[in-house]
Amino acid sequence: MPTEQRQTFRSGGKTIAVETFRAGGPSPLPAVLMLHGADGLSGHGQYREGARGVAAAGFQVYLVHYLDRTGERRASFGTLFQNFQPWMDTVQDALAWVAQHASADPNRIGIVGISLGAALGLAVASTDPRIKALVNYFGPLPQGAIARDARLPPTLILHGGMDPIVPVSNAYAIEALLRQQAVPHEVKIYPDQAHGFRGEAERDATRRSLAFLQRHLTAGA
Repeated sequence: MPTEQRQTFRSGGKTIAVETFRAGGPSPLPAVLMLHGADGLSGHGQYREGARGVAAAGFQVYLVHYLDRTGERRASFGTLFQNFQPWMDTVQDALAWVAQHASADPNRIGIVGISLGAALGLAVASTDPRIKALVNYFGPLPQGAIARDARLPPTLILHGGMDPIVPVSNAYAIEALLRQQAVPHEVKIYPDQAHGFRGEAERDATRRSLAFLQRHLTAGA
């Protein structure tokens, strides 16, 4: 089992919690920031289970409590747009904080984002060249947050064809942007899945995510 540690950093005058997961191995390890969805982390074990799985595959994983920036346990849809920029800033600060860790390789950093976290990952990765790989779990394309001249890293898109919260059209819009930029990317649509994957789709998505991260963060290291 990966070792787990709770740490903090400062962003916008607020204390931001981070859960760190590490399975061992020689330092520095490639680092992965995991960005949870709008439901936050209270009472939801799936994000931590996901982080443990990524860590066990040979990564140092940082589960960032970015909602601490706005003092929320879960994102409020009424203030989602006004809070998006502060959350982006917090993810940027998390990147700077991770890059200073002796156990993390600052040249091999990826993001795994889920739903709202995937939108934040897209926005940050489009402006920060430190991100070398991005996994987008059923995230929306954040309107206005990605500059026309932005350059996205290699990206894996995973989406449910029956998603009622973030329609699958978002996945195709992100794919079109990646094609336009000639960025290496993969897209997997699960036709019978909604907002969140179950059963074999969940297992398949996990396998694809780990293979993608290993290919872009560990190959040739």
